[in-house]
Order: sequence, then structure tokens, then C-alpha cells
Amino acid sequence: MKITPTIRAEVQTYLIRKGLSMTKFGHIAGMNPGTVSGIVTGNRTISVHQLDRITLGMDLPADHFYERYIEECIMEEPLNWKRISPFLYRCVQFNRLDCLQRVVSVLLDKPSYLHYLFELAEDCYEEGYNEAAAYLYENIAEGEKYQHSDRLAICHYRLFTIQVGDDQNRNLKAATRFESFVERLDEVVQLDALKDLGNVYRSLREWDKVDEMARKMRGKAEIQYSMKHQQKKRENNESEKKLSRPMFVYISYADLLCAGVCESREDYEQALQYTYAYADLSWVKETDEDAKYWISLFKHWAQANVIVNKVLSGDIKALYDYVEYIGASSDTTDQDMVTQLLNIMMMANRYQIDVNDILQRFETDINSLLQLPQSNDVYTQQVIPEQFARLGYELAYYYLYWGMYSDGFKHLMYSMEKYHILNNETYFIKCMVLFERYRVYVVPETKATYLKFIERVWIDDVKKNGAIDRRN
Repeated sequence: MKITPTIRAEVQTYLIRKGLSMTKFGHIAGMNPGTVSGIVTGNRTISVHQLDRITLGMDLPADHFYERYIEECIMEEPLNWKRISPFLYRCVQFNRLDCLQRVVSVLLDKPSYLHYLFELAEDCYEEGYNEAAAYLYENIAEGEKYQHSDRLAICHYRLFTIQVGDDQNRNLKAATRFESFVERLDEVVQLDALKDLGNVYRSLREWDKVDEMARKMRGKAEIQYSMKHQQKKRENNESEKKLSRPMFVYISYADLLCAGVCESREDYEQALQYTYAYADLSWVKETDEDAKYWISLFKHWAQANVIVNKVLSGDIKALYDYVEYIGASSDTTDQDMVTQLLNIMMMANRYQIDVNDILQRFETDINSLLQLPQSNDVYTQQVIPEQFARLGYELAYYYLYWGMYSDGFKHLMYSMEKYHILNNETYFIKCMVLFERYRVYVVPETKATYLKFIERVWIDDVKKNGAIDRRN
């Protein structure tokens, strides 16, 4: 059995091997010679700052002594958060989650440390160390699962935002798990939570859930907005700090979500009423630049969506009004463009309308859009990627229907790739059905690419689920 020397013994051996005095090593490591002496002789507890200096002076990796530090300076000493916390932060920074987990597992047995661990988790979350933050939140939540605390709810909110990603099946599970904790959050924070849930359900096309989240958000936002303008200025500022947007935005955004729900149900008249509602923000009391920005944004969305509802209801004239609107808009974002093109293609396919002239006009935009990387917040991480995939499908459907097979299969393969990444089985199967419907028109090269892709999907599934058919 190999005996591992202590940190102190290894430092002492290093000094002898290099012929260094404690004074000389102190200069190299940026430490007081008395401190070096105290560490080597065992008369001084080693702090994380000193450990960093020692490893730097010995020209070792920064985390070289971490396992031994846990044994010698944490496990064998009385627990002391002021000494332990800097070490945990360093574990996070160097991605030593094994060391983090070992120390945290000890601290979790002491309920008094949950508060400190929560603060650490929040810092990790803010700085983007999501893996470490998720581990901490999971364990804090487990430690407080019988409490009805705001901290427990925040842990689940953070886990929800961390877990939401490309995999739509996973996203649905994360949303379902988190939903029951929303009511335990601070009443103001609930607005962002409901907005985020609404956006995830929107990306999943779970329209009943979108409707539920939107109505809850609107009701709570109206109450909070009314209270805001009855309270003192200082209290108002504290409430606003908890939100990612001005408070009135949540009222109007709820109307926007409800309009989307109505569109999905082909109730375009009711969708228009919701659109008119978020277009009229004359009731908003705020006049600062941030408020003006959001008011302008809602008006911009409403102007487009009034036409969209007419387009989706089959109004051919409105379709060309919409095209002119898109072409004339100087502040159209890539996110706007993908939504607008998707609306056009959905109408074209629903009513079998020839829109080749429109596609030629926006050919450059379509090609550049399909090369864009994904983006950051819950909306752009969820709704926009799904719309990119759906746009690919609608383009494929259109081109194949009208006999333009090369373009059709190109967009179909793009859509299949995206829906595979999103783990959206429903639309992935739709893509396969569409491919099989027009298989007779596919060229050998595309057929080979398709078969290779399907094989990769199968292998991914085997790796994920561990199931394999070994029969010959």
C-alpha cells in the first residue's frame, strides 16, 4: 500500500531536494519565511491562500494538493466556514467537483451550513458555474424538502433554468418538476418564473399550459403593478430590482402569449383582441427610457401580428401587405425574421399558395438565418430554436409539394437535424414521414446522407438508453 506524504512533508522534501532555505522559498512563493516555517513544522494551519502560494512556488498544478488538503485541513480540523469557503470556491474555479462534493457531503449533515452553501450556489450560478451550482441546489433542496421556505423554491427555480437546454423532453420534465414550486417564490419573482415557464411550454407547443401560465402571470402582475404605485418609492425600487423587466411588461407579455394560444387554435379573431390589448399601453405610468423601449417593442410586435392573424386566416392581400411590411422594416432582428418567414410558409402550406416570388425575394435572408448560432435567455434558447426547426420543415414541405425536390430535401435534412438535437420526437417522425412520401424523387447522394444520419440517430439512442439488438 502506497503511503502518501502530507503536504508539510512534501514541502519539506522539496526544500531539501532543491537546496532551498525557508527564507529563499518564501521569496519565491511570496510568503513570509516565518509562515513557511510554521507550515513546515506543523505549528500553523494552512489557508487556501497559502496553499496557492506553495503550489505556485513548487511549480505544481494549482489543485495538486486538494485531496490532501481536505484530509489534513478540513476533515481533521473543527469545521470553520471562513476557512472552508475559499477552498470550495477554488474547487469550483478549477472544476474539481469531486473535491467540492466530498466537502459539501460533510457540511450537509450540519443544517446550520445550508445558508452558507446556498450563498455559494448563488455565486456559482451568477458566475456561470452551472454544474457546481446544480449539485449544490439539488442537495440544498433535499436538505430543505420538508420546509416551505423561499430558499427551497429558489433552488428549484435555479435548477429549472440550468436544466433547460436543447433536449425538449428534458425541458418538459424540468418545467413539470418546477411548476409546483412557483407559488412558494417571492410574489414578485413569480412573474419571471411564470414567464420562463410560459416560454418553455410555448417552445414545446403545449398551448394549454402556455395559456395557464399566461393567465396566472397576468393576474399576479396586475396586482403587483397596482401595489407598486401605491407604495413608497423605496419599496418600489426594491421590487423592481427582483425583476428582469419593468413590471408592466409581464401584463402585456401575458396578452402576447394568449394571442399565440389563440393562433394555435385558429381563433384569429380572439388573437387579434389580445394583440390590440398589448398594442395599447396608454395605461402605463412609467416614462423612463426602459419603459419607452418596451412600449415601442410591443407596438412593433402588435403591428406585425395584426397582419399575421389576417395572413394565417387566409387573406391573400394581407400576405403581400405582410411581405411589404417585412421588407420596409429597418429594425427587424434575426429572431423577428425567422418568425415572419415561418408565418408566411405556414400560410402557404395551409392554403397551398405559390409563394416562389416571396422566397426568391428573401432567399439571402433564409440562407443566412439557417446558419445562425443559438442564443442566450430562456426565450431565445427555447422558442427560437424550435422556430428554426419548424421553418426548415415548412420550407421542405412547400418545396416538395411544388416539385422542387432538391431544395425540399435540403431543408428537410436541416429540419431533421434540428429536431434530433431538440429531441422532439413528434416532428422528427413528421420529417421521416415526409421523406418517405417523396422518397421516389430523392437522388442517391441525399438518400445515402439520410441513411447515414438515421444510423447516427440510432447509435445516439443506443448510447443514451443502453439498449442494443445483438441479433444477426
